[in-house]
Amino acid sequence: MPGNRVVMIIAVAITMATQINSVAAQQAVYTNSSDSFHLLEATVADVHQAFASGDISCRGLVELYLKRINAYDKTGPNLNTMQNMNPNVLETADQMDEAYQSSGPLGPLHCIPTLVKDQVETSDMPTTYGSAVFLDFVPQRDATIVIKLKEAGAIILGKTTMGEFATSFMGSAFGVVRNPYDPTRNPSGSSAGTGAGIAANFAILGVAEDTGGSVRGPAAVGNMVGLRPTLPLVSRFGMMPARPTTDTLGPITRTVRDAAIMLDVIAGYDPNDPVTAYAVGNVPTSYTTDLRENGLLGARIGVIREPMDKNADPNSDDYKKVRAVIDKAIIALQDLGAELIDPVTIDDIQARISSIHGANVYETEEAMDRYLEDHLNAPVKSVREILLTGKVVPRRAARLMPNVGKTMDDPGYLDVLKNKEELRQLVLKLMADEDLDALVYATFDHPPAVIADDVMTNPEPAGATALGNNRRLSPALGFPALVVPAGFTPEGLPVGIEFLGRPFTEATLFRLGYAFEQGTQHRKPPHTTPALQGEP
Repeated sequence: MPGNRVVMIIAVAITMATQINSVAAQQAVYTNSSDSFHLLEATVADVHQAFASGDISCRGLVELYLKRINAYDKTGPNLNTMQNMNPNVLETADQMDEAYQSSGPLGPLHCIPTLVKDQVETSDMPTTYGSAVFLDFVPQRDATIVIKLKEAGAIILGKTTMGEFATSFMGSAFGVVRNPYDPTRNPSGSSAGTGAGIAANFAILGVAEDTGGSVRGPAAVGNMVGLRPTLPLVSRFGMMPARPTTDTLGPITRTVRDAAIMLDVIAGYDPNDPVTAYAVGNVPTSYTTDLRENGLLGARIGVIREPMDKNADPNSDDYKKVRAVIDKAIIALQDLGAELIDPVTIDDIQARISSIHGANVYETEEAMDRYLEDHLNAPVKSVREILLTGKVVPRRAARLMPNVGKTMDDPGYLDVLKNKEELRQLVLKLMADEDLDALVYATFDHPPAVIADDVMTNPEPAGATALGNNRRLSPALGFPALVVPAGFTPEGLPVGIEFLGRPFTEATLFRLGYAFEQGTQHRKPPHTTPALQGEP
């Protein structure tokens, strides 16, 4: 074994002893004759190269990730990202190894470990929606996105914890998810488990859902890449809805390229979700085609500096720390060749977003009730029954209540739709007038808050609502948005920068985000989940 590898393993062992109380001593040593493959921060390409060179098998890879989950999820930093593990994962890995030896990879995601948000149905594992009400509920079908991932060769390690019924980062089924960069802080939600799990290197790809920001929030505070696609691009069939006119599924990954690879698999028309018919003719051959380091050269980008959240505090130290990171990121965009229109403004942006996202209480009850009625084995069949169980965490129950009794036939819903169309036209006009490829802004204007002690019992716990939340613009419009790591505050808390484009411009956003990612290299793994002893 080369001397530098011996030094590395000794150093890792010392680090582990100090950070997670000898967890390393409990792990089996993984031996590998090659230094070429490194599990920490591994990408789809890294894994497939390791398979091709014989450095690792599918089973060996899966076992390594399972060891990381065992070491860090319920012990050590206690991130609490996993709701249920796939009981058949090692058997599936063995089958993939046999197939690889006989005929080669099963698809573009052959044996790529993937985490799936527990809002998405799986017929071989419970789907809890983050709630104790559904703790033992096993659907009788797989969601379309799960089917597509499996057909592409992905291996589902398990289902991730999520904010109960798609809100925040706590749920009666599991407790609280924690941020790997500081476990005392908010990991953002509601795709909290997927976000924290991918950040901590528990898998390579993550399925997340975004109604008002639940892909991009966890990505931003977890130093990752997260894409909220154009709403009709990815099928939602087999996913419990929250607000169908803004609900969508998207990837959380550690690199832009991996997000693009994953979108290649999950995008496209699904007759079970008719809205995806809009995607026909709008899906490129591959979202990876235009990924290049000079992808920002000549791009015209409008910079939104005004806070979109009325609760942001530009005079606070926290705001100024985030702003300093974003300012450097904007300079980097220019240095990498972008032409900036700085700033651009959208009239009454805070009020306009509030009149759409904040005012829309009309879709949820009808959508959830219809969804539950489709499942003969569901333990309850309506939002009212859910609330009457008394099991839902107080914060989520308090936010479900205003939806009860509201329908899309209510006059107020017409105002929501009218306001949405007005904002869409306003933003499209701005982008046309300035000839913009994208808009850019901070995903959050403040760092993630400290998790309150009473977060599971208080309907309004401190820090549960993200301060300075700029995520609402994309769902209010229905336009795609991509988050990429922008850097860290002095305390080591990640900051995300968000690119927003016109409908079906995901390939453009990936090009811009990839060039920024490659030119800045801000992605760093959290110190709370280092390499385990013997991990390649």
